[in-house]
Amino acid sequence: MKRLIQKAQRGNDQAFLKIFQHYEADLYRMAYVYVKNPDDALDVVQEVAYQAFKKIGMLREPQFLKTWLMKIAINCALDVMKKRQNVIHLNPEFEESIGSTETDYAITMTLADMMDSLHEDERSVVVLKYYQDYTFQQISDLLEWPIGTVKTTLYRAVDKLRREWKEADCYGS
Repeated sequence: MKRLIQKAQRGNDQAFLKIFQHYEADLYRMAYVYVKNPDDALDVVQEVAYQAFKKIGMLREPQFLKTWLMKIAINCALDVMKKRQNVIHLNPEFEESIGSTETDYAITMTLADMMDSLHEDERSVVVLKYYQDYTFQQISDLLEWPIGTVKTTLYRAVDKLRREWKEADCYGS
């Protein structure tokens, strides 16, 4: 992989394409967790590809390529979310129903709603830890935070999610 990165840094389009395709699914999942829309997630991935291609020469440590790409993805997803704030949404009762009758869908939506209630920093740490299986050290490096801050933020976010889960009566009690 290191040689591929070096080729990409020297301007080899095919090498960059191979590298990017290797991480594309992870980038899409990360983007989707933030933007919660397949089209917007694809737009984020496309923007990540563009920015990464433009700046691949600036990558100093090839072993941190995935971390670098994820950081770009998070920033792009946050940009999309900021742009969305200027859009006025219809009331939920007017929106078209997806039509799923599975109970798992309801739980998924509840979890997605709960994730929305987290602060962006908390959501980032939860996504990186539980969706992307990053270690505390990797999250610390990616977000450029002390490891203690990462742990505190994660525990605070998980505690919030647990409390909301109980309040929503998702345990069936």
